[in-house]
Amino acid sequence: MAFKLKLKSLIGGRQDSLQSPSEETISDIITVGAAAVSKGKVLSKPVNPQEEQEIIDGIEAIYYNNESFDTSLYELQKCEDEVLDLEKISTDCTKLRTQLQAVSKRISELILQNHPAYATELQRVMDLQKTLKSARSVCQTGRRHIDHARESFTIASLGLLSNYRKRQQLNSLLKSLRTIKTLQRTDLRLREMMEEEDYSGAIQLCLECQKAASTFRHYKCISELSSKLQDTLEMIEEQLDVALSKTCTGFDETHYQKVQRAYSQLGKTQTAMDQLHMHFASAIHNTAFTIILGYVELTSGSGGTANFQKRQYSDLCKHITIETFTPCLVDLCKALWGVMKSYYKTMKWHEANDKDSTRQSPESDDGAAGVEASFNRRYVNQKLEYGRLRVWQDIQQKVRAYVLASDLSGFKLDEFIYVLDIVNRLIEIGDEFCGSKSEALQDSMKQQSLNFFKTHHRVRLDELRMFLENEAWEICPVKSNFNILQLMEFRFMRKWANSRHMIPDGEVRIGEEEMQQDGENDQEENSYFSQYMSDDNNPFDKPVEEEENEDVFSGVGEADSTYGDSDSDSDIPDELKKDYIDEITGEAHSYKHGKKRTSSRGSKGGKHGPLITNTTINVLRVIGKYLQMISILKPIAFDVIFCMSQLFDYYLYTVSKRRNDVLS
Repeated sequence: MAFKLKLKSLIGGRQDSLQSPSEETISDIITVGAAAVSKGKVLSKPVNPQEEQEIIDGIEAIYYNNESFDTSLYELQKCEDEVLDLEKISTDCTKLRTQLQAVSKRISELILQNHPAYATELQRVMDLQKTLKSARSVCQTGRRHIDHARESFTIASLGLLSNYRKRQQLNSLLKSLRTIKTLQRTDLRLREMMEEEDYSGAIQLCLECQKAASTFRHYKCISELSSKLQDTLEMIEEQLDVALSKTCTGFDETHYQKVQRAYSQLGKTQTAMDQLHMHFASAIHNTAFTIILGYVELTSGSGGTANFQKRQYSDLCKHITIETFTPCLVDLCKALWGVMKSYYKTMKWHEANDKDSTRQSPESDDGAAGVEASFNRRYVNQKLEYGRLRVWQDIQQKVRAYVLASDLSGFKLDEFIYVLDIVNRLIEIGDEFCGSKSEALQDSMKQQSLNFFKTHHRVRLDELRMFLENEAWEICPVKSNFNILQLMEFRFMRKWANSRHMIPDGEVRIGEEEMQQDGENDQEENSYFSQYMSDDNNPFDKPVEEEENEDVFSGVGEADSTYGDSDSDSDIPDELKKDYIDEITGEAHSYKHGKKRTSSRGSKGGKHGPLITNTTINVLRVIGKYLQMISILKPIAFDVIFCMSQLFDYYLYTVSKRRNDVLS
């Protein structure tokens, strides 16, 4: 019986050590384990963790299933119904001690391992106790102050404080109601500001209202206003996009500044620039299509209007008649010039705006806002720079498609030269606009010019043949100071000739230097975008030229004074009335009233003009028009010069053949 009590106390001590380790220190647990082991036989310690783990795994599961399990009673109950066997009991005791030793060692290791966390948690508990003590002190102080206020203040004083608090609450409520009322009326004010084109103010008001609506979103009447304000903001952006598109055909600085300021407030400067280039592309197409459609409807009548509107631009250009080709081309170039001018003004506005921004706030570049603004400026400048070539390519393609859609071989030379002048002027504008040589447009004009020139040259050869056959030797009386520059066909060369031939030899170099210096000074002033920036001027308006009559033919009085008396010469044979040229001296002779008169073009005292026939004048006129075509369209200059040589060859051949026939 004493052995049973000892075993029960031993097992009970083991159970207490397992159930409440938090109440013992590490040394106590180790001491209990050592004492328990010393009461029995000395057991060998496990040599490795694996054996130790096997011992722990050998503990019956019932020891872990129930916290209120009595281990001592459990072990004693095993011996009640059996005959006591000391050897078996000793073996069980040895096994239990071994298990106790393994468990004690494992617990000691765990305690040592978790001791820092235990110390930390213990410190936190102590701090929490201090905080609770301080809170208790605050509560006690508050209660004492409340008791003092209850004893010191009367009920009336507390009533005043209560009323003042209610007043503050009511003022806050009244302010909220006024804000809600203002928000309800915001929609009408926003519409008025959009009609006044105050986009920046409308956006600012809308953003402020959105912020206020988020503050009062707990009110039921404001819950729907937030979504309505968001819809209003989207509507403002749509109207901004429409306003931005209007600047592509008619740039207005004030209007564009309002639009850009509004996009800047929205933080969509780059988006606005992308949209602007899309609008320019759309404006070029719509403008060209509208011009062509108007002329097609004008010439085709009212029928089939809907069909024309659904056709493509290239197909629509094929319905332009020869009679309306030139005025339609002029109107088309004028409209496209308006688009280019708007783009040019847009670039100039951004350049001036960047300079003003840098000059007014140079220190803003240091902050994040300055970095973002600098990045936006670079993006806009690069987009505008790259967009110039794209805009010009679109314009070039529209004009090229229009030019190639018609057959211009039936034009008169003057009208065709006028078309060449218009297209050449457009090419010069493109070169000044973006530095493009407009190869596609030049190729199209070269193709049309070759087709026209072949037909025109064939007609001119037939006309020359007619003159040579019928009026080869008819003299055309001209003044003594006749010069080919006096002909209308050579008037485009007068300025060039005056700068090189009409100046005395001693002043030629000085004149050239002055012209070069003036050209350098006036280069910028003579550019298209400096001369025609106003809305009233247009580089494609045909200048009103004063009617210039050719004063090259000699009058009646001059002929009388030149060729002598006006007596009747009916008695003189017809052979004597004809002029002839001396083959030896090269002088021109004429007979009148039996008197020989000599008119040498090289003589100092000669008053007679050069001997020129009607055919010569005609050839000179054709050559002048050919030279004008060379100056306007240089790609076909070689073909024109080759045809000019054919005119000379044909003319000289006919004159030489007629001379040989006369001499023979």
